Amino acid sequence: MKSDSRSLAASLLPHLLHACDDRLHDVIWFKADWQRGGAATGRGHWIEPDGSSIEVIIKVPVRPRELTWLQRLQESASAPVVPLLLAGGTTLGGYDLAWIVIERIPFGPLGMRWHKDHIRRTSEAAARFTRESAAWPIVRSDVRQEDWADMIRRSRESIRINEPSDQPSWSNGLKTLAHGIDDLVDRWRDRATNHWIHGDLHLANALSRQAMQSGPVTLIDLAEVRPGHWLEDAVFLERQLWAMPDRLVSSKPVKAMATARRSIGLPVEKNWQDLAMIRRALLAGTAPFFMRSEGHPRFFKACLRELERSLKALKLKR
Repeated sequence: MKSDSRSLAASLLPHLLHACDDRLHDVIWFKADWQRGGAATGRGHWIEPDGSSIEVIIKVPVRPRELTWLQRLQESASAPVVPLLLAGGTTLGGYDLAWIVIERIPFGPLGMRWHKDHIRRTSEAAARFTRESAAWPIVRSDVRQEDWADMIRRSRESIRINEPSDQPSWSNGLKTLAHGIDDLVDRWRDRATNHWIHGDLHLANALSRQAMQSGPVTLIDLAEVRPGHWLEDAVFLERQLWAMPDRLVSSKPVKAMATARRSIGLPVEKNWQDLAMIRRALLAGTAPFFMRSEGHPRFFKACLRELERSLKALKLKR
């Protein structure tokens, strides 16, 4: 699939060059270590009218949603929170597929090298993303509604079938979670979902125009942008560090996101800490359901630890 996507992109290169009015040059296709999905990615140069050159990244195909949000977020009082879009479209060479040519952000992804300031800067970028996307109306039907009760039930089945070494602890934790799942889901679904979130917020999607350890963060990979609640991004960012608790000592993504939102005038609910605990419990409790993709022993153990911590904080008992 990966080689097929690059072959398709290479075959479409003449059409791509034509669509860019021959301003795109020196295209080289590559596969980044952190890249997921089947899109082909290329590096090249974009020639400005004055003859100057800009390093660019080409992605083909991309989900139309990514192109849409890149187009929407280009206007900003300063540098946009997303990459500059040099060219893009929804068809290429007779195919219905979206493609983009964006500026190459020189530093990152931040996930390549840990620094305690990464979380604060990424949280600030997520808050800016929500503020700058507020001009576009929310479609309520696009709000994601997971079937948490079913996923927890299937997590319990997975524990019984796969018999991990810490099976008793998982069984106890999931039984407690299942007992209170209806109330937790009702409380979670009562959250405000009247703003846009990135939807795939992690350090591999965070870069910087200035330096690895300083400067505003630019967010990439906008294919999962959707209406939601800021805690979905915040807890997802935190979740990447569950298996590295030493990093969470100095970097607290949820608190950092709340601080970032307040600093630019965005609302933060009084009960945000309870909502965060509910989200942690739900995500941690579904880890056995996703054991094939999330069954690394270190992360799996971290999910159990997080499940037990959140259940205690929520005062759930069997």
